[in-house]
Amino acid sequence: MDVGLLFDLRNPEQWHRPWADHYARTLELCEEADQRGVGGLWFTEHHRFEDGYLPQPLTVAAAVAARTRRARIGTSVVLPALHHPVDLAEQAALVDLISGGRLELGLGAGYRVPEYELFGADFGRRFAGTGRNIREILRLWQERVVSPLPIQDPPPLWGGFYGPRGAKLAGELGIGLLHISRPMFKHYRKGLVEAGHDPRAARVSDLMPVILAEDPEKAWHQVAPHLAHQVNSYRQLSVEGREKSEPLLTAEDLRDPNAEDTRGLLDILTPEDAAVRIKELTGDLPVKHLIFWASIAGMPDELVAENIRLVTEKLPPLLP
Repeated sequence: MDVGLLFDLRNPEQWHRPWADHYARTLELCEEADQRGVGGLWFTEHHRFEDGYLPQPLTVAAAVAARTRRARIGTSVVLPALHHPVDLAEQAALVDLISGGRLELGLGAGYRVPEYELFGADFGRRFAGTGRNIREILRLWQERVVSPLPIQDPPPLWGGFYGPRGAKLAGELGIGLLHISRPMFKHYRKGLVEAGHDPRAARVSDLMPVILAEDPEKAWHQVAPHLAHQVNSYRQLSVEGREKSEPLLTAEDLRDPNAEDTRGLLDILTPEDAAVRIKELTGDLPVKHLIFWASIAGMPDELVAENIRLVTEKLPPLLP
């Protein structure tokens, strides 16, 4: 089992650095992680976040592909229902070419009404649009409609879905499932079988809500304000455009080990404790690759560097 790092490029106002410097530092971190032997470098998509959450992951993926040599280059995830499939098929092919055949294309449906409104897309039919565009991307490559084609034939695709409907869709499409869940794996496998795919080809990965640190208790006090920003932005923006609201959390809320509504949001662990947790979560699921946060919403550089070092060097020898 190997490990990767996810970058969302958030740059919150309270810890803001000049945007060009922020992107330059991210490219340096990716290059350093690649030299340390990281298994994958992953990028994600959102729109209309005030902290500048990465809106175009394939653009950054191409830049990282040109600066690295070994790591897989992934998206977790691109939102295909917001884009024309020809555009995604061409962009993804170029990333695969620039990287020398290292692309892992993760695709998902998203969960925010304003993003769909921004692109003039139908939020109520997001799963149908996502499935349709994934099938079309594969067709464009298979029938050689776009040019140039990716090196991989085709690049590995992943479905970033968290419910039964999405898990089954990933199976029907014959792609990997970016969600580690035994209940959802049953729906995923059912989709594979019903669509005529070999269930032995099932593959699962996920983003682990984990940061690694030598001294987790000390790191918690530094990370908590950044995690509060991240969690609150997700909570507020996930319900934007709907008739509901979510309570805001403070750094103190997140530090409370007995708080029910903060459990599972993020764990800060030593590599040894993380390895135990991973073995419990993955069990008998077909997991060959795991993804970890590189940074939480502008957290201090020294913690980012320590996290990346531990994820890339200390954790892999402890995994199956």
